[in-house]
Amino acid sequence: MTPVAPAPAWLAEVAKAVDTRLGALLDAEVARWADFDADLEPPLDALRSFVLGGGKRLRPAFCHWGFVGTGGDPTDPLWVEASAALELLHCFALVHDDVMDGSGTRRGLPTVHVAFERRHRSARWRGEGRRFGEGAAILVGDLAFVLADRLLGGAPRPAWEVWDELRLEVNVGQYLDMLHTAMAAPTVESAQRICTYKTAKYTVERPLHLGAALSGAVDDRTRAALSDYGLPLGEAFQLVDDLLGAFGDPRRTGKPVGDDLREGKPTRLLALALERSTGRDLDLLHSRVGADDLADDEVLAILAVLESTGARAEVEAAVGQLAAAALERAAELPLTGEARTALAEIAAFIVGRDH
Repeated sequence: MTPVAPAPAWLAEVAKAVDTRLGALLDAEVARWADFDADLEPPLDALRSFVLGGGKRLRPAFCHWGFVGTGGDPTDPLWVEASAALELLHCFALVHDDVMDGSGTRRGLPTVHVAFERRHRSARWRGEGRRFGEGAAILVGDLAFVLADRLLGGAPRPAWEVWDELRLEVNVGQYLDMLHTAMAAPTVESAQRICTYKTAKYTVERPLHLGAALSGAVDDRTRAALSDYGLPLGEAFQLVDDLLGAFGDPRRTGKPVGDDLREGKPTRLLALALERSTGRDLDLLHSRVGADDLADDEVLAILAVLESTGARAEVEAAVGQLAAAALERAAELPLTGEARTALAEIAAFIVGRDH
């Protein structure tokens, strides 16, 4: 495994600026709509709690350095507005993702749809609690989506072009993820495509492009160089997530052991294991991955297959290779020296994290 690297000190400063903006926006929205109708306070408060309740603020970090590294003024609020928009878009994606996956927990707490289902049940309201919870969560995600667009209102046209692509890409990536989960037969190629569109572009490449576009750096050379760094790092980020989803400590990840296996996530880990398994091991993967009632001993048996087939080792090796490629390209970026150093630091942090 890649050695654990601490979060860069500057990441907390970026996060503080973005959290301050998000807090001001969401406090105002909660007050505004609760004053209009007290029944609107719970969904708005759920949005505020979700957005401000955790997260590494990686997308804002890449937006910040894309902006400052190409000549943007670090005191300009434009990058903060865009970064806050990225976090709201991330909230939209995660809340909807939890509904689609049927996830029970996020960051160690009940997911939004589960919390609203419990609210329905405890109040003994009419109808099906599950549908109410999922409907409320979809609307909470939609609120985040709308507020994200509002924050981008003052951005120049080139930044909006990046923003439009980012939003399309994350949605098509999510559909592919959902589709191949249902098909239950991921290949290395399909897992790679999902990884690129659901994570790599959305997490690293496009936030860098967005920051650069905000500063006026829209030339093809700069965009290509940022992609050469961002895509391998974004892929490494997702592969680390896949490893943590299977082998991570739930006390650190905030998700139960085996959650990705119960959901049948079409990861490269699973695709490699399916390619290489035979006999009882292959039957186990086909019959039990994606099962809601997957027992703890079955999780352990599946993890053993991921180990014995060499899938885990290959994915870990891929993380190292992708990280090395990103670090090499970071040194060649057409950015300020400070930005190149910062992007090398965050690359080491991303691949070495344990949650």
